Amino acid sequence: MQQLSDRINRLPVSETLAMAAKARELKAQGKDIISLSLGEPDFNTPDFIKDAAIQAINDNYNSYTPVDGYLELKEAICRKFKRDNNLTYTPDQVVVSTGAKQSIANVAMVLLNPGDDVLLPAPYWVSYSAISILAEANYIEIPSTIETDFKITPTQLEAAITPKTKLIFFNSPNNPSGTVYTESEYRALAEVLEKYPDIYILSDEIYEHINYGEPNFSFAAIPSMYNRTVTVNGVAKAFAMTGWRIGYIGAPAWIAKACTKMQGQITSGTNCIAQRATITAVDAPVSKIQYMVDEFHKRRDLVLSLLKDIKGMEANEPKGAFYVFPDISYYFGKTIHGITISNASDFSMFLLEKANVATVSGEAFGAPNNIRLSYAASTEELKEALRRIKEVLN
Repeated sequence: MQQLSDRINRLPVSETLAMAAKARELKAQGKDIISLSLGEPDFNTPDFIKDAAIQAINDNYNSYTPVDGYLELKEAICRKFKRDNNLTYTPDQVVVSTGAKQSIANVAMVLLNPGDDVLLPAPYWVSYSAISILAEANYIEIPSTIETDFKITPTQLEAAITPKTKLIFFNSPNNPSGTVYTESEYRALAEVLEKYPDIYILSDEIYEHINYGEPNFSFAAIPSMYNRTVTVNGVAKAFAMTGWRIGYIGAPAWIAKACTKMQGQITSGTNCIAQRATITAVDAPVSKIQYMVDEFHKRRDLVLSLLKDIKGMEANEPKGAFYVFPDISYYFGKTIHGITISNASDFSMFLLEKANVATVSGEAFGAPNNIRLSYAASTEELKEALRRIKEVLN
């Protein structure tokens, strides 16, 4: 008899990883699948970072690392926070983890008690809700639509706050919508939160460098929010280092200490070679990765122009990250090629089966009228994927 815990039974499977697995399965069967499902840059890690990793191997870095990361790396992260975000952190406020996902999970586990409420401005990254469930908290979605550029208002935020609210997740540039909150918009939200001193903020800034004109503004740079905000970042997206698994936080020292304690019983310190390479990555001027950002910008414009030719796929203009998040509710209730589309999951599966294009349903992101397309793929793949989608829908 199989008796799994209630905890794991309550936990949903990651929709993005599930769709990527399905696409790989169909590819293995010989189908020509174009995957626009995973948020993974298609660039190689820059050579100057790889050289630093090779040097670390030759220098015999092979031992257990400190649970919260090498001091030299934490010092480099402090320099990066000051340079890019106007945030002053000291090494005892920084914890290095096995990816930003672990950083987020650590924060949720050390701050949330069973029954606490977590506010999720929607659309939100799929793991925010799952991590909240794992921490036995209740998550409350604050909806937004394409009409508001997928941003919530201060009025909406205030209306969502309950006596049990403990944590709110902000993510800008946003996954899945590509939305970027401006400094003035964040300051307006902070004015609401100033009235509720027991609410903490997790600001996920993993896409900070991938923006197209609207500069990233860190929530913790608002003085009244600094002592209540945990800034999460990592090297996966901007430096094309997804598999290196390095994320980090800047936080009030007492939260950082608790995250180190939590991590010490789960994974301990992260990979020694990846950490040494990350010192080089975060110390490098942002200009060294601008070529990737410029390419993403071109692809964004290409995808938006191609989407305009497809009836019933309405998209806003994302200002960052590498996703478009079109509203496809036009197709709900319609039957195409003998398949009835009832929701975004049906639509996403229809595209996979009939167009051989993998996308992700917006339901997983708290936006049931949308699907997410990642343009972290080659120009040729993007053109072909959008051609196929247009063909099957017309």
